Amino acid sequence: MAVHRLKWFAALAGLMALAFADSDSARAHFRLDSNLRIIHVAHEAGGLRVYMRLPMPMVVAGLLGPETADGQPAPAPYTTNRIEDGVLTHMLDRAALARDPLGLGRLVAEGHVLWVAGAAITGRVEAVRVHPVIAQPRFTTLDEVRDAMAGPVPAEDGKELFVGEAVIDVRIFYPIDGLVTDYRFSATLAPAIEGAGALANLLIDHRDGAPRHYRATGTLAEPIAVSGGGVGDSRSWLAAAAGFVWQGVVHIWLGADHMLFVLCLTIGAFGLGNLLWRITGFTLGHTVTLIAGFLGYGPTGAWFIPTIEAAIAVSIIYAGVIALTRRPVAATFAVTAVIGLLHGFGFSFVLRDILQIDTPHLWSSLIAFNVGVEVGQVALILLVWPVMTVVEGISTVVARYGRGAVAVPCIAVALVWTVERVGLIWSRALS
Repeated sequence: MAVHRLKWFAALAGLMALAFADSDSARAHFRLDSNLRIIHVAHEAGGLRVYMRLPMPMVVAGLLGPETADGQPAPAPYTTNRIEDGVLTHMLDRAALARDPLGLGRLVAEGHVLWVAGAAITGRVEAVRVHPVIAQPRFTTLDEVRDAMAGPVPAEDGKELFVGEAVIDVRIFYPIDGLVTDYRFSATLAPAIEGAGALANLLIDHRDGAPRHYRATGTLAEPIAVSGGGVGDSRSWLAAAAGFVWQGVVHIWLGADHMLFVLCLTIGAFGLGNLLWRITGFTLGHTVTLIAGFLGYGPTGAWFIPTIEAAIAVSIIYAGVIALTRRPVAATFAVTAVIGLLHGFGFSFVLRDILQIDTPHLWSSLIAFNVGVEVGQVALILLVWPVMTVVEGISTVVARYGRGAVAVPCIAVALVWTVERVGLIWSRALS
C-alpha cells in the first residue's frame, strides 16, 4: 500500500514541478515570460510618436497558420516551429526578422488603435527591435526609450530565442494636424495564452515636461483614455495600492525562478518553525533590495541583470540540494536572507518598468507590490506545506521520494538556466 501511495505522490509531485518549471518544453503554447506592456506617447510637431514594448507572444500567438501535413499548425509570422520531446515549441525566426523588421512592427501597429476625436489614426512604423526578456535595455524614461530605439539594429548573436522569451520594441509615428489634447489607446490583440488577461499595461503621456501615468490590466480591449486636462493616474492611493498588490501576486506566480526557489525552500524545511525562519529571512532580504533596487541603489552595468538572474538560478540549485540531502543548515535565517537579497533585485527589475519615481502614490504602490509578492509566495506555501506534512505522517519514505520528485526537476531546470545566464554574462563582457 505504501508503494502504491509512493508512486502516486511521486507522479503528482513531478507534475507539480514541471508545471512551475519554465523549461523549454513549457513554452509550447507561447507562455509569457514577460507580463508587461509599456507605452510612451511623445507629443511632437505634426503628431504623436509612440514607443511601445510588449511580449512577442501577444503579437504572434493568434497568427498560427492552418495545420500542415504532420498535423501541426503552420508557424506564425516571424516564428519557426520545432518539436522537442514531443512538444511543439515556437522560436524567433531571425532570418525573417533580418529581411523585414518593419513587418513585425506593422503587426504590432495593426493590433493597436489610437483614437483622436473619435477617429482611428493610422500610424507609420519607424523602427523595431527584439530583445530577450533577460537582456532588454531600460525602457523607463523617454531618454532611455529613445536610446533603446536609436542607431543601427544590433548585430545578432545567432542564438536561438524562444518566442516566450522575447519582447518587441517598436516606434510608431501617428501624423495628426493640430494640438492633441485628448486621445484613447486600445488594442485588438487578445490571444488565448496564459497570462494575457493579467498583462500589466502602463501608458506614460509626455507633454509639458510632466509625464503622467495611466495603468490598466488585461488586453486593452477597453481603451486607456488620456485627457489634456487630467492629472494622469487619478486613482486613490487605496485603488493604486490594490492594483500593485495584484501585480506583485501576478509577478511571483508567473516568475518561475522565484516560485521554484520557494517550492524547494518549503519542501526542504525541517518542521514549521524552520519553515517560518526560512521564509522570514527570505522575505526580509528581498524586501530590502526590492526597495533599494527600485530607488537606484545598485549597479547599472549591462552585466548586472544577467548576473542576478544567474545567481537566482544557483539559489534554486542550492535549495533543491538541501531538500534532497535533508541536512540542517547553520544560520538558516541569515542564509535565506542573503538569497532574498538576490531575489529582491530580480523583483525590482520588473517594478522599475511599471512604477516610476515621479508617479502618484509612490510609497503605497511600492509597499503594495511587495505585499503582493508575499501573498503569492504564501499561497504557494499553503498549497505545498500541508501536503508535505500529511505525507510525512503517512510515511517518511514516501515523503523522501516525493521531495526528490519535486527537487530533481527543479535542479535540472535551474542548471540549464545557470548555463544560459552565465553565457549571457560572458557575451556581454566580451561586447
